[in-house]
Amino acid sequence: MKFNSAFFLVLFILLLSGIELHAQYGYGNGYGYGGYNRGSYGRSRSSIPQVQTPEKEPEPLTADQIVENEMPAIASALELNEFETAVLSSILKKYVQERIEMQILKLEPDQMRAQMEKITERQTEELKAGLPLEKYEAFVELQKKGVAKTNKEKKKKKKKEKKKKKSDKD
Repeated sequence: MKFNSAFFLVLFILLLSGIELHAQYGYGNGYGYGGYNRGSYGRSRSSIPQVQTPEKEPEPLTADQIVENEMPAIASALELNEFETAVLSSILKKYVQERIEMQILKLEPDQMRAQMEKITERQTEELKAGLPLEKYEAFVELQKKGVAKTNKEKKKKKKKEKKKKKSDKD
């Protein structure tokens, strides 16, 4: 009997000290320093491993999207009315689509160049027929210089005109 009571007494003391340590320091069951529970001192971690997923490549834009993105800048740079904007937009969509299709085919460089030149020639003919001559020429100039440079030149011209008007008034 002495053996049994001494055994139970030791077991009882160990249980109490274990509970005391757990309450005081928070060790065990993932709680406490660096544990998984709220209010812990360490970094919270998920039990599910995180896999690095490669970023998806952005999907290429369609011809409609490309033209729609560029049309406001082109229309303002060329000072197009709604009809001219619609004509230019439809022509550009058609030929941008053809160019995209040519890139998908991945032809030989010489064949690609020849086909692109044919597309450009047809586009030029349609633009000449659909736009007034001065707007067509302005569009060709815009293609050479770019929208930003054309807008800068317009601002400079407007500033010069304002200066001339002020000097004429004086």
